[in-house]
Amino acid sequence: MPALLSRRRFALLLPATLAACGFELRRDSELKIHAISLQGFKPESPMLAELRRQLGHSQVRLEDDPQKAELILETKRDLRDKTVVASTSAGQVREWQLRLRFDFLLRTPGGEVLLPRTEMRLTREMNYTETAALAKEQEEAALYRAMQSDAVAQIMRHLAAVRLPTT
Repeated sequence: MPALLSRRRFALLLPATLAACGFELRRDSELKIHAISLQGFKPESPMLAELRRQLGHSQVRLEDDPQKAELILETKRDLRDKTVVASTSAGQVREWQLRLRFDFLLRTPGGEVLLPRTEMRLTREMNYTETAALAKEQEEAALYRAMQSDAVAQIMRHLAAVRLPTT
């Protein structure tokens, strides 16, 4: 019985202790813009789809016409690739490096650059065996999705930090 009481006390004291030290869970970034246009993306871009999904959870309106937006996120590079990191003496791949490269800038419809070209480079290492090719293909897709989510979270923080010029 005493162990149960100490666990309950711990469970009650832990949130209070964390709050007292300043710990706070990361919340979604609060965007100060009302309308954004996403330009330069390929139509089938997974980054475009993820950005639209994230912006859809906010109060920001997506505009196809850049002149109707307050802010334009313009992509300069949106690439995924992989390279061999390790292979056997027989030439079989044992490890891949997965890379996501995304470069963008933020500007106003009038052309004023609010955030110059920003380069994002994310990498993940993945072991590989031919005997588990299907599972490794799924792991690769999951790693790319994780990198993409990380990149979009960073972009959302950039968008939250943008201060539009006052007219």
